[in-house]
Amino acid sequence: MTEQSKSLSSTAFATLLLIAFMMGANHVAARFAFNDGVDVVTAVTFRSVLTAIVVGLILWQQKVQIQVTAHHKKYMLIIGALIAVQSVCLYSSVARLPVALALLAFNTYPLSTAFWARVLYGHQPEKAVLWSMPILLLGLALALDVMGAASGLGAAEHWSQIGSGVAFALAASATFGLALVYTQHETTGLDGRLRTFSSMSIVGVFAIVVAMSQGGFHLPQAPAGWWGLGMLSFLYGTAFTILFTVLPKLGVVGNSAIMNVEPIFALVLAWALLGQSIAPIQLMGAALVVGTVMWLGLRKR
Repeated sequence: MTEQSKSLSSTAFATLLLIAFMMGANHVAARFAFNDGVDVVTAVTFRSVLTAIVVGLILWQQKVQIQVTAHHKKYMLIIGALIAVQSVCLYSSVARLPVALALLAFNTYPLSTAFWARVLYGHQPEKAVLWSMPILLLGLALALDVMGAASGLGAAEHWSQIGSGVAFALAASATFGLALVYTQHETTGLDGRLRTFSSMSIVGVFAIVVAMSQGGFHLPQAPAGWWGLGMLSFLYGTAFTILFTVLPKLGVVGNSAIMNVEPIFALVLAWALLGQSIAPIQLMGAALVVGTVMWLGLRKR
């Protein structure tokens, strides 16, 4: 048995699944909020500010030493801006597509990460990533029903309905991949909690500025929307709190790819709570995407 597999106890495995569940549920809650008048910028603001406060309290309580160079400051600002764009794009996709499909399209970010690493740092993609690319794209094509066969609408009509949502999800994938590459290469030595606090604070500030420039926040018009807004903020903040306080103690470094089952949890929750469903062939595509991303994250290096 490898050292990596030994480190993944049943408690750690359950914790990873819990985080994936909360992240998936966060997007379903967001859809409730969007259906009741909340706009994307308002959702991003509430979620990011709450998470920044929680992680900031963790930094203060654990007395984390903050040593940041000018180089780190520059790239933390860039990464924060990228995460802001990614957050807006992903929630914009969730507002337009079935939640699971938005997350599946976003889950192509391993390809985006490999692309940016190659373009910016000359990093040659691993063979595993290259082999996974056609499988990921095939799975995504099936999940999105690119030809409109499952929907019965035909390609043109189908894409007129899902095109903008898919574009937002892929834009979220591209910006998140770039943020990951910069994080890996330009913020070496920074505490993960500090990076998260910085990113969420910057996202929150950007979102507030945009909201004010557009006339203020768009708040829910009914209790269901308030529940959605409250739950998306609570679930996202709690998931990140667990991610940076519990997981390091459980020794699960290298196994976080298990959290990529998030679209599956979102699919089940969206079906149960929102009445969203997808065709069997789309489920097959979803399984291909999730399985491939998990395999990429869990493979031996």
